[in-house]
Amino acid sequence: MTTKRTPRQNYHTSHEAIAKRLKRARGHLGKVVSMIEEGAPCVDVARQLQAVSNAVYNAKQTLVRDHIGHCLGEDMTSSRSAEEIKAELAEITKYL
Repeated sequence: MTTKRTPRQNYHTSHEAIAKRLKRARGHLGKVVSMIEEGAPCVDVARQLQAVSNAVYNAKQTLVRDHIGHCLGEDMTSSRSAEEIKAELAEITKYL
């Protein structure tokens, strides 16, 4: 059985930086849409899409690694069974 956490318990110190990075990526993605609609060269569009993709990937990596360190660290797992912890670790690492 998975332990329910309150939203604040799921807050990590990295979340603010991750949100900022994703908001910036959202702005870049909007620019990519505009570039496509305006007929920008495909190489330029691909370059911008790569930048958006990298930003999202890096945000995801930071989130997953922070989750492992924070939510699966010793302080957070003392009230959970080894099976619950292993299941959560298996689930979160699928996204690495």
